[in-house]
Amino acid sequence: MAHRRWRSAIVVAALAAAVPMLTYGTAAATTPSHGGRLTIETVSNPRPELVSGGQVLIRVAASARNHAKRITVSANGRDVTSGLHKRSDGSLLGLVSGLREGRNTLEARQSGSRSTTLRVTNHPITGPVLSGSQQLPFYCETQAYGLPAAEQPHCSAPTQVVYQYRTTAGAFAPLPDPSTRPADLATATVNGEQVPYIVRVERGTIDRAVYEIAALYDGSAPSPVTPDGGWNDKLVYTFGGGCNSGFHQGRGTGGVMNDLFLGQGYAVASSSLNVLDNNCSPIISAEAAMMVKEHFVETYGPVEHTIGWGGSGGAIQQYDIAESYPGILDGIIPGVSFPDPLSTAGPVSDCRLLNRFFAGPGASFTTAQKTAIGGFLTYSTCVSWDVTFASRSTATESCNAAIPVSVRWDPVTNPNGVKCNSTEQLVNQIGRDPKTGFVRSPLDNTGVQYGLAALKAGTITPAQFTALNAGVGGMDHTGKPVPQRTVADPKALNAVYANDIVNSASQGLRQTPIIDQRTDLDLAGLGNDIHTTEWSFVMRQRLLRAGGTAGNQVIIASAPTPAETAAAARYELDAMDRWLSAIGADRSGRDMRHKVLANRPADLGDGCYLSATQRIRETLTYPSGGQCGARFPVGANTRMAAGERLSMDVMKCTLKPLDFRDYPVTFTAAERAQLRATFAKGVCDYGRPGVGQRKPIGTWLSYGDERTGTTPPTRLPGSPHRH
Repeated sequence: MAHRRWRSAIVVAALAAAVPMLTYGTAAATTPSHGGRLTIETVSNPRPELVSGGQVLIRVAASARNHAKRITVSANGRDVTSGLHKRSDGSLLGLVSGLREGRNTLEARQSGSRSTTLRVTNHPITGPVLSGSQQLPFYCETQAYGLPAAEQPHCSAPTQVVYQYRTTAGAFAPLPDPSTRPADLATATVNGEQVPYIVRVERGTIDRAVYEIAALYDGSAPSPVTPDGGWNDKLVYTFGGGCNSGFHQGRGTGGVMNDLFLGQGYAVASSSLNVLDNNCSPIISAEAAMMVKEHFVETYGPVEHTIGWGGSGGAIQQYDIAESYPGILDGIIPGVSFPDPLSTAGPVSDCRLLNRFFAGPGASFTTAQKTAIGGFLTYSTCVSWDVTFASRSTATESCNAAIPVSVRWDPVTNPNGVKCNSTEQLVNQIGRDPKTGFVRSPLDNTGVQYGLAALKAGTITPAQFTALNAGVGGMDHTGKPVPQRTVADPKALNAVYANDIVNSASQGLRQTPIIDQRTDLDLAGLGNDIHTTEWSFVMRQRLLRAGGTAGNQVIIASAPTPAETAAAARYELDAMDRWLSAIGADRSGRDMRHKVLANRPADLGDGCYLSATQRIRETLTYPSGGQCGARFPVGANTRMAAGERLSMDVMKCTLKPLDFRDYPVTFTAAERAQLRATFAKGVCDYGRPGVGQRKPIGTWLSYGDERTGTTPPTRLPGSPHRH
């Protein structure tokens, strides 16, 4: 098999684009020297201030006319030149190890030229790097992966490598000796050539998480400077679903043993902190992905491009990492997506409150009326939200089994115990309320008019509308339902918008290729019907509001059958690979945003699968229409049914006075009095920005210690970009 081509590194330069992007990739420090440039670039992590693990892959290059001159490189005064390997373009590539914790100085010298230095800040492999103080206590689960037992709080375990092979029957099986060739060994196709389907699987610990890396094995140990015949130079990074409070390592990653990826030569990587049910913080997930990817590049070499993959909470991580930490992922394929962990919080908590109301004073409401109030295509979605994720806003209901009962929060016996509330992982961004000891909450339903759309449609009566809104109530800081409406913490509101935790789609996402993989689960009887389709259009609307176009987002719908989901996955992976390859080959002077729009493959666009063998292209809209809309209708949710706009970016609405002229019905005097009492401060005005809503600070934010209560983030300087 022909050796893979070494891609030329990307030298950092200033772009006119509003949002800088990066890729893995390089970051460089340069000193001009009489018409030429001598550069040092960090390849394994484009941000030299965020290097981890005591080593870094670097590239050193001189101007073309100075290629013949000898280059020497040192790290903290120690000569490391012998570890660098010359490439065909005259540059040097090599792994520099032995970095001390904190600041390091790399220096390159060339005979007859001035020297160049690059400051590199090295962080412990256990983290943190940018996410702020780590959560304590933290329970280890390394043995779930076959690794030795580990000790708190770092949960570190030695790296292990095992091998598997793909059988001709289509299964993965252990391979104790990778030099053997079993009789039922299948082949994989890498760049058009057949290779033995043997997989090297590496497991270890990074950032307190267990990571996994899988790639085809070509018979030799991987090297960052030697081409690997079993790898196509591309990486798929997988993310897992859910959303929970953390405090434990997790018993699974996003998964790396995937035939769709490995069978074509992709390497696959993931980490247990890239599963949102182990860690409901996109910031921690970004940090873990950055560190794992850095280790991958230091093991296998430069990556042509990285594709994100995963559904539900895995989709949240992709959307949020691409938005706030652009460049870790070059293109994303989020499945059954949501925009971020907080946008769903309103509907999820609403469903718990509505279910309580319908089980009590609202018992006379019909199924059709409940469905209209919920906004979903079926009210079973609200039931499912209550059963699955409403508990995640409570202090105790969703504690993972790894967290001992003895350490869990109790208001009387253990008021300082572990609180199993999903926002606990966001404490470094939002801060902790000193009065309650809980993370400040942005959750709010003050002024929300539940069932407003149902009232206007005549599905519920004025009396029912009045009783519903008077009786639905809210939640206190522990997640317990109470008669009063929920009130957000003002500091929390400011933080979630400033830090872009409520994903504005105004930063990195504007320049990220997106294929939104919408397996349709809206209707009853299909299982995970919390994954409703309107959320794909919520993100599209945010892209439109922020940048005037959503041309970088494609939505493709399919039925939840194995044949259709497999067909969609194959096409979407191939289309994203072609899209990113075309962007990488674009040498025009266009900024990245326009390169992304200009290089979308001609066959790639919105559409749906009518069967496993029939995909049609058709612009998907909200409300739904066309052939795809007929097969996959799109509903709403509780907040949209209460008047919220499609962008669903208001955590706490701005209020306006209650005005009975706004309603197409007539209320009795008693109903008017009750509604005035219910909405004493007013009702939601969704024509205005939400309370605390503002533009985000920027990308690549770094956080401090949550113990201060509030932690203003630091915007890391000099964001490098993909060019």
